[in-house]
Amino acid sequence: MTEPSVLRSARRRYATVCALFWFPVGLSVAPQVLLLTERGMTLAAIAGLFAVYSLTVAVLELPTGGLSDVIGRRTVLAAAGVLNLTALTFVGLGTTPWVLTVGLVLMGTGRALSSGPAEAWYVDTVQRHSGPGADLRTGLARGSSATSAALATGTLLGGALPWLLGLGPDIGARLSEATSGTVLPLSVPLLLGAAIQIAFVLRVLTALREPPRPKAALRGVLRSIPVTAVGGLRLGVRDALVARVFLSAGAVGGALGAIELLTPRRAAALTGASESGAVLYAGLACAGFVCFGMGSHFAPLAARVTGSGERAVLAGFGIMVTGLSLLGATAGLTSMVPTAVAALGYGLVYVGLGAAEPNVNALLHRRVASSGRATALSVKSLALQLVGALTGLVVGAVRPGPLPWLLAGTVLLAGTVLWIRRSEPAAPSVAASDPHRTYSDERGSPEPRQSEVRTGREHVRE
Repeated sequence: MTEPSVLRSARRRYATVCALFWFPVGLSVAPQVLLLTERGMTLAAIAGLFAVYSLTVAVLELPTGGLSDVIGRRTVLAAAGVLNLTALTFVGLGTTPWVLTVGLVLMGTGRALSSGPAEAWYVDTVQRHSGPGADLRTGLARGSSATSAALATGTLLGGALPWLLGLGPDIGARLSEATSGTVLPLSVPLLLGAAIQIAFVLRVLTALREPPRPKAALRGVLRSIPVTAVGGLRLGVRDALVARVFLSAGAVGGALGAIELLTPRRAAALTGASESGAVLYAGLACAGFVCFGMGSHFAPLAARVTGSGERAVLAGFGIMVTGLSLLGATAGLTSMVPTAVAALGYGLVYVGLGAAEPNVNALLHRRVASSGRATALSVKSLALQLVGALTGLVVGAVRPGPLPWLLAGTVLLAGTVLWIRRSEPAAPSVAASDPHRTYSDERGSPEPRQSEVRTGREHVRE
């Protein structure tokens, strides 16, 4: 197999794995809250369950990232699929609070395990065949586009399936009666997602081949995980560009946390009822995923047009700030024009995020050795989730209106300002083969010059 064909194959495998993992997540977006309500859970109890999920992800982000760097990407990613399969089954069939709690804990564990291994596998594969200076944006962008397409399709299907089951002979009612209420129409999307997770695990085990890692005793593996995790945190202190990546990820988390909290309430206010508002929000979320995918698709072009990856990130964040400003300016207004402006702002937030994210990750991968790559992605994800949770708490306590959007916009603007100054070029990162050094003491290779981006081999980004 020639080198270009190896890279093309890596792109396809990476994009397929991304789609198979996120499609079940999309299936659960629309029906999950309604299903828990049908099970007799109050809104406060549902919020508690989601807090359990978020806390589980936050606690396990760094340890699981280190685990991937120690024992391999494929093993950890397959374990994430098995846990998600079990979690979706528990939540889809569970009728008691403790079963649902276990399901959310397993879902959070699977989410933490999945944060980074697939992307780290792709980058490892590309750099193994093309060297550390390989352009990563195109492949990473395709992975992000596949993720967005899977989420958008899954969200629409997950919202439509329960409704379709209620048509005609009312298959949903018969299904519920036959299972004594264990399987409701709202359960079907989650159970379908569990079945798709089986295909995900099989695809991971057969497609994500990687060089064998040195065998290590369980005690040594467990000892290596905290060392690797601490190395990821220290990297953000030593390297200014990596610090910017982590801090700006937190800013994005703050913006997204506010949007996810405030937008459903605005949708309900527009339609006049929570049920119809939920349908509107599902459609809007699907549109957001599509916009994110479009932005990701054009991320490599953004880097070429602006002259560098860092300037592309700045431009993407600028588009996000503009979109969030439009959402804030139209808060509380329900007439046609402000509603259209708000929808435009919502789309701009996700277009900008899609254009920035592949470029951010490409910059990060050039600064991090293979032995700590998944850990670095976990630190980035941890920053996003923690700041997002904190911003959500603050925004939720503020009086509705433009002020909550202004607070979220201020957080995002702070992350945007970080990218105004360009970093100095740095030397390539230390090879990952050194077993005593998780991260390079030197900075990663610089972004390729504009001429190199135009004439070099196209690189792949999720």
